[in-house]
Amino acid sequence: MNRQLLRNTDSNDPGGSWRFDPEEIQPPEGVDRAQTATVGLRLFLAVVSSLFLLFLIAFIARSQVPDWQPLTEPWAPLAHPWQLWLNTGWLLLGSFALQWARVAARRGDLGGTVLGFTLGGVSAIAFLAGQLWVWQQFGAWGYWVASNPANSFFYLLTGLHGLHLLGGLVAWGRTLAKLRRHVPLAQLSTSVELCAIYWHYLLALWLLLFALLTSTPATYEAIAAFCGLR
Repeated sequence: MNRQLLRNTDSNDPGGSWRFDPEEIQPPEGVDRAQTATVGLRLFLAVVSSLFLLFLIAFIARSQVPDWQPLTEPWAPLAHPWQLWLNTGWLLLGSFALQWARVAARRGDLGGTVLGFTLGGVSAIAFLAGQLWVWQQFGAWGYWVASNPANSFFYLLTGLHGLHLLGGLVAWGRTLAKLRRHVPLAQLSTSVELCAIYWHYLLALWLLLFALLTSTPATYEAIAAFCGLR
């Protein structure tokens, strides 16, 4: 807690003394918690970014080994990844809905906040269901985890992304339950704000993964050469 020292200029104490002013040291209610949560989320996202950066570097380096079988060949699953495009649409919708809820919470609009927040979470659930569907399709076509290094990285990267989104849904569910119990919106605005930021981050991360996973071997070679991995 921030503390402010004030100089006591009482006439009986010519030299003055230092004292605490209790009215000055009281922060606005909820400010410390909101700031702590925001800083915590930023640190967490920095760690997640570092983790995925390491995996992406490993992905590019591994793609230069001769036994790598690209998933974007004409006969491979990602030659026409319409399922992934559909899933991307769900994630875009979820991010838009959470932003809507974020703005509504700032205005004190409880109805708009609940509607946008609910839609954002449902869209994320639809995205995860779509990703499981893609995994099932991979298995049906014989593209198992251990059958090809490219397969392994596809499952790894999409799985890690899905787990982080699933973790976000836990926080989303708790906040939604409080909203439906009519907890004052002022107490939940920070949670809505942080959920929206997290959804935007996972959308940006997914767009990067999507672009990389559906790129051609020539693109991987160019990236590897640029990064000094060849």
